[in-house]
Amino acid sequence: MVLLHLLHVTARPLLQFSPSKVTPLLPTTRRSFSVKPTATMASSSKKVLVPIANGTEPMEAVIIIDVLRRAGADVTVTSVEKELRVDACHGIKIVADALISDFANNAFFDLIALPGGMPGATNLKNCGTLERLVKNQAAEGRLYAAVCASPAVALGSWNLLKGLKATCYPSFMEQLQSCATPVESRVQQDGIVVTSRGPGTTMEFAVALVEQLYGKDVAHGVSGPLVMRPNHGDEYTIKELNSMKWTVDNVPQVLVPIADGTEEMEAIIIIDVLRRAKAKVVVASVGEKLEILASRKVKLEADVLLDEAAKLSYDLIVLPGGLGGAQAFAKSEKLLNMLKNQRESNKPYAAICASPALVLEPHGLLKGKKATAFPAMCEKLSDRSESENRVVVDGNLITSRGPGTSIEFALAIVEKFFGRNKALELARAVLFTNP
Repeated sequence: MVLLHLLHVTARPLLQFSPSKVTPLLPTTRRSFSVKPTATMASSSKKVLVPIANGTEPMEAVIIIDVLRRAGADVTVTSVEKELRVDACHGIKIVADALISDFANNAFFDLIALPGGMPGATNLKNCGTLERLVKNQAAEGRLYAAVCASPAVALGSWNLLKGLKATCYPSFMEQLQSCATPVESRVQQDGIVVTSRGPGTTMEFAVALVEQLYGKDVAHGVSGPLVMRPNHGDEYTIKELNSMKWTVDNVPQVLVPIADGTEEMEAIIIIDVLRRAKAKVVVASVGEKLEILASRKVKLEADVLLDEAAKLSYDLIVLPGGLGGAQAFAKSEKLLNMLKNQRESNKPYAAICASPALVLEPHGLLKGKKATAFPAMCEKLSDRSESENRVVVDGNLITSRGPGTSIEFALAIVEKFFGRNKALELARAVLFTNP
């Protein structure tokens, strides 16, 4: 698997900060501001532009898109490259809805939100059309936002943070200091600008954007089903039963199947985190083509079809959730046979969200096991005694609840393969826990 040049997550921050906590909905600091009312802004469907590039951090891009679409926003994913498909960090392929060249300088958006990643942030910065769009956004008093490297690399370079408080990925704080007032918040709002620190703060960032577009009630309505953590930045915990050591001969070989209707946040977070840990992850489409249309209409491209992936053996098979995706998994005889062989061989397998209840439970793959699932699906579990836990490890099985538990779920897998220290190192690197 060829990995693209990506953000060096293990680099020591150039400036050392101790990030403060924020609530799930509200940024740490905000200043009052007014936005010019328009007919478009009065409508219930806000128009949002999310640009992506080669080297974009996929976790950040997909979380922003997913959360905003949950709120009802009309989100356009646009590629600043010459093709719709971009090669994001960690070998993940995302297909945009449109090219940036399709938009005139006077295109209207209620929000433009930039994901980070390197060299993705640099590629966004170097796009003249995007620069003009964001500068017009600022001049007309409309919301714009960025996360990770992009506040410093893009917004700062465009002189759009002058005199404002902003935050970014720790290793870019020194660069941010030259163009803004750097702060330590996980999410920071100042006027019409919202910034955030990295992959592990992006869900908080996205919910804060929902609040700015639609208000607190909608933000609460969106954040609840995400199953977000109550204490952002704290060290993660898991519930482990029947502890057993997971051993591999060399690098863990992991299969992540995806299908139309798969929950894109869960799939991307699992792939992203495991590839950061240097596991060899094969993303296999359960459908007839490599490209799948995920639950919130994000287009993802798999590495191979399941028929090809099934020729290999795996140290772990891990199922993302999403109602449509889980239903597709449950109908795939080939995938079910692979899962049954995995269990019979006492090899690890894992599932999150709807998949424990809709795939594992009806096919006997939870027999004798404790598990959890998406809250609305837990009633389908025959044993619900541990279903309130965010991540449950029972021997060679790991299950988890939903999008907001996906990073903990992926870190639990890293911990079983590589140890707690490696998992905590990754948690800090992605800013899931405070550095």
